[in-house]
Amino acid sequence: MRSISTRLRWLAAIVLLASAGGLAGQALWLQAKAELAQLLISRAWTASLASGEPVRPWPWADTWPVARLTDPDGGMHYVLASTSGEALAFGPGHHPASAAPGETATVVLAGHQDSHFAFLEHLQADQDLQVQTMQGKLFNYRVADTRVVDSRKEAMQFHQGVAELRLVTCYPFGALTSGGPLRYVVNAWLEPTE
Repeated sequence: MRSISTRLRWLAAIVLLASAGGLAGQALWLQAKAELAQLLISRAWTASLASGEPVRPWPWADTWPVARLTDPDGGMHYVLASTSGEALAFGPGHHPASAAPGETATVVLAGHQDSHFAFLEHLQADQDLQVQTMQGKLFNYRVADTRVVDSRKEAMQFHQGVAELRLVTCYPFGALTSGGPLRYVVNAWLEPTE
């Protein structure tokens, strides 16, 4: 009787260890894939700067880097040409209905609050953000304010004649579930060039 009980314990231990190993392997695979994607996006960005034309980071990519956002702490975030879920998995995206950086209109960038836009939680008024375009032009934006918006009650507004940058992410920060209606919005104004 004891040997059956001991064998069952050993079998349970082996199954648990194999499951834990599988989960750890999956986590390592996801991390490696994310880091490789950032390397490929960085290379595509460098090629885009050199040519002034969009370059896909991998042949089957449905997006490409269109700008690079630098936060106040020097963190660089490659902005992709879409706000689809697939694109946002790899970086912040440029809302296709909004203006291009530097234009006298509303530029909207969206990103996930638990990855590329996590820095928004600590962003404060009067801090600077820099956006570089594929043509190599640099635009500085100064943070004006932040607010929480209920997307069910307030639609995104795009303005003409006002050079503004709007960064949007889900809210609250650190939420265990995603997809709620609240959005954290950072408004920044284009600084005049000298």
